[in-house]
Amino acid sequence: MKPVKSVTIVDDPQVHEDQHVHAVYDQIASHFSSTRYKPWPIIAKFLADLPTGWIGLDSGTGNGKYLPLPANRRSSVLTIGLDRSRNLLQIAQHAGSEPGYLITREVVWGDVLGDIWRSGIFDYAISIATIHHLASHDRRKIAVQRLLQAVSPVHGRVMIYVWAIEQDELSKRSIPASGTDGSDHHPMTGEDVFVPWVMSQNQHTAKGKFKNDIPSSATPKEVASAVQTLAVETPVYNRYYHMFAKGELKKLTVQAAEEFGLMIGSRESANAKGCRGVEIIQEGWERSNYYVELRRWIS
Repeated sequence: MKPVKSVTIVDDPQVHEDQHVHAVYDQIASHFSSTRYKPWPIIAKFLADLPTGWIGLDSGTGNGKYLPLPANRRSSVLTIGLDRSRNLLQIAQHAGSEPGYLITREVVWGDVLGDIWRSGIFDYAISIATIHHLASHDRRKIAVQRLLQAVSPVHGRVMIYVWAIEQDELSKRSIPASGTDGSDHHPMTGEDVFVPWVMSQNQHTAKGKFKNDIPSSATPKEVASAVQTLAVETPVYNRYYHMFAKGELKKLTVQAAEEFGLMIGSRESANAKGCRGVEIIQEGWERSNYYVELRRWIS
């Protein structure tokens, strides 16, 4: 397992993301998708609890594993997937298909920072393992604001998931942490890191060769030599992540909402009619991730 390394962003955040996020996922799309098939329980419950007939957005849908949900009420809601990676979108477009039964999903090629949706057009939005790929605080804040903007100001619901510095015992990653707050030893801010992705020999090599391309007529010595070459040439792609510290996602969400002109709290806390706000329904940590669930309202 390649180690996670701290990184300092010295170039333009967009350039950094283009090189260490977008280009990487287009390269590893097929291999990545094969490892991403099981939904996180809290996200699955969020989608299962939505009213029938709602339409939503999966902002940063990846391979589209959440598009077929809820599993117990298939087609009761419609989730539209948005992603920057065309290669992942090609997979997401048919998420949930089975042999002999091809399903076509609604997917859109675009940027999670883009102002591309009519305000309030969706009933709900999810952003799962996406915002942590944005290389500055301001860009992460804008991404949250785009989610708040996209959902109904009356009832819109939002679920955000990001990777946490605090990894559980099942995680293969050890996150290097810098400063702590001096009291409970939690980092005060998140960490910018490179998380390596190692392609399997059956997937791809730097020269574009596949293990299965070794001729059947090859001698045992030639096969051994070819496999050894593949092992040496197997590329490692460094994916950029901002690993969130405890409390950081909530602070980011509150800042984004307030700068978007929303009150923070329940509808009952509004002191006048016509106030616009957002309530934090729940927040927490689950299996090496931080999450926050939001609900918009008008008094």
